[in-house]
Amino acid sequence: MEIAISTEIPGNAGFDNVETYVREVLAEHGFGILTEIDVKATMKKKLDIDMKNYKILGACNPPRAHKVLSADSDLGILLPCNVVVYETDEGKIRVSATKAYDMFTALIDKEEVGAIAKEVEDIFAKVISEVEKKFS
Repeated sequence: MEIAISTEIPGNAGFDNVETYVREVLAEHGFGILTEIDVKATMKKKLDIDMKNYKILGACNPPRAHKVLSADSDLGILLPCNVVVYETDEGKIRVSATKAYDMFTALIDKEEVGAIAKEVEDIFAKVISEVEKKFS
C-alpha cells in the first residue's frame, strides 16, 4: 500500500514558493491548515541537528472532518490529513499528500468513511497535479 500521492519539483522553484503555492491550492479546494510542524526548526532546537527544509502541514476540510468524526469519533487520531513539503537529498522539492482512502479503509470498514476518504484523496491528487504543473 502506498501512503502518499507525490511529486518532485526542481529545486530552483524555491522551497518557500512551493510551500506557499501548496497552501493556496489546498485553500482553493476547501482545505485549511490546522497544524504546521517545521521539522527543520524542531530538530535544530531539540537536537541541534541541521537538516534540509521539511514542513508538515495538517490539512483539514471541516465539513468532511465532521462527517468522518460523526461516523466514528476515534477517527480523530487520523486527522488532520498531512501534506508534506521537503527538500530531497537530490536538491529537489517533494510534495506529498496522504492517500486518505487507503489509510482510512485499511483501518475501518464503514462505507460512509470510505466515500469521504475517497473524496479527500481525489482532491489531494488534484492538488499535487496542480503543484506539478505550476513548477515542472
